[in-house]
Parts: sequence; structure tokens; C-alpha cells
Amino acid sequence: MAMLRPLGTREQGMDLVLEEVERELLMSLTAQLIDFVASEPAEAEDPLVALVGIDPDAAPSEDPALHRLLPDAFRDDEQASLEFRRFTERDLRDAKVRNAETVRAALERDGLVIHLEGERIPAWLGFLNDTRLVLGARLDITEDNQDELADLDDDDPRAALYGLYGWLTYLQETLVQALMA
Repeated sequence: MAMLRPLGTREQGMDLVLEEVERELLMSLTAQLIDFVASEPAEAEDPLVALVGIDPDAAPSEDPALHRLLPDAFRDDEQASLEFRRFTERDLRDAKVRNAETVRAALERDGLVIHLEGERIPAWLGFLNDTRLVLGARLDITEDNQDELADLDDDDPRAALYGLYGWLTYLQETLVQALMA
């Protein structure tokens, strides 16, 4: 199972040691997350609008997982949320894609021992969090049903996804704890 090895000081970073199956799984998850959140280019988009990152067609997603990643900014004011979304959603999507690309590049370059330091650390934390949010939305995980989901039978189709959710949670918690030490 994946483990973190701190390398002295926080500035020296840490190594994430993976098994090959874990590396392949993370590679697959980066590709899936990139495909899921990447902004689709608008046809005949105004160049100024594209330059400043405004998305005039931004709207809340009908997909609960994507809506979890890109929530409304104002729960009680739909118009203000739409306006805020127009100015922020494209950048937020792009940041999530960059995080996943950073993780993928580290997995490709470093192999089974991933050196985490500097800007790689927030990218990894962001990617792990985003992936967990998508899985959590797909599994409809709430504080009230986590124990129930943890006891799923192996033949339940959700069991593997819940196991993956738990593993990603472990990675995220381990990384945060290592940073706080």
C-alpha cells in the first residue's frame, strides 16, 4: 500500500512510494478527472471573452458530481451565483485540470517513487480532493450513511468504488498529516 516518507525538513519534501497497480490507478483517475472537468471550447467565442476567462454560458451542472466540484457561490441568490459562475468557472475548471496534469506528469516521470515538494503538494491535495468529491457524489456519501457504505457486501457494485474512495481518503489524510508534522 502507498506510503509517505518524509525527507527531513518540510522544504525537502517527501516521497510517495506506490505499487504499480496504485500508479496505474492514479494515472487512470487523472485522465478521467481531466475529461470530466475540462472546459469545452465555445464555438465562435469572442476573443476578449476568452482572454479574460469569462464564460457567458456558464450554468450549474445537472450532474451532481460536477455540481459538487463547481458549486453555487450563493445558495440563496441564483442570479448572483450565475454571475459569479460566469467569471470564475472557467478558471476553476482549468485549475483542476492543471492539478490533475501535475499529478499525471509526476506519475509518468517519477515512476513508483513520487517526490512531493513545492507546488506539487497543493496540486496533489487538490487532485485527491476533487477525485474524492466526484466519487462521494457518485456514491451519494453523506455523514449519515458512511458506516452503512463501509459495510457493503463484496458483490455490491458500489463496494469497489467505496474502497477506492477510502484509499484516496487515506492518501489525502497521510499527506496532510505529513505536512503538519
